[in-house]
Amino acid sequence: MLTNFCDSNTIVSQWVHEIRDMGKQTDSMRFRRNMERIGEVIAYEISKTLPYKKTSVQTQMGLCNCAVLETQPVLATILRAGLPLYNGLLNVFDGADSAFIGAYRKHNMDDSFEIHQQYMTSPPLEGRALIIADPMLATGASLVLALTTLLEHDQPTQIHIVTAIACTAGIKHVQQHFPDAHIWAGAIDDELTAKGYIVPGLGDAGDLAFGKKRQF
Repeated sequence: MLTNFCDSNTIVSQWVHEIRDMGKQTDSMRFRRNMERIGEVIAYEISKTLPYKKTSVQTQMGLCNCAVLETQPVLATILRAGLPLYNGLLNVFDGADSAFIGAYRKHNMDDSFEIHQQYMTSPPLEGRALIIADPMLATGASLVLALTTLLEHDQPTQIHIVTAIACTAGIKHVQQHFPDAHIWAGAIDDELTAKGYIVPGLGDAGDLAFGKKRQF
């Protein structure tokens, strides 16, 4: 239940290269668009795993039989860094409903941190596929907390996790809690710093997309 797009040579590898490149990261619009395009390609691949039903459509020349999604998925993202990746998913699943989670790392003096989750809104998930976007799957702590909260009342039929860059430690942590989830990663790195940042990674995805944040 793990797909690493950099295992093969595709255009996704080009986009991952560009979002990592410090020389191109100063162009925030390009960074956001590459994140969005990664989301679009992964959404297309996820669409192959969803259930479809047969239907007919009236054209100007007659009836045509087609296949359409049985049920629209629910798209979710962790604010704010996940928005460009989420937009790519929404470009493909344009009939989907959406869930939003507000969470951030609260760093301690000893370089440890805690995940503070302060906001969540979600449509019903029962009987639907859940696709959650998190651009950097580092420790996996915020993602596990978000999914745990989302699943308190409903059980989706499928869980898909979409990330631009994941770390092996974070993947293992998520798989321990959600072994049936399918993780789709643009690339996978092996190292985490003491502060929980991916190496080589790309830096802070939220800052690169939307500007540096103030610390409160």
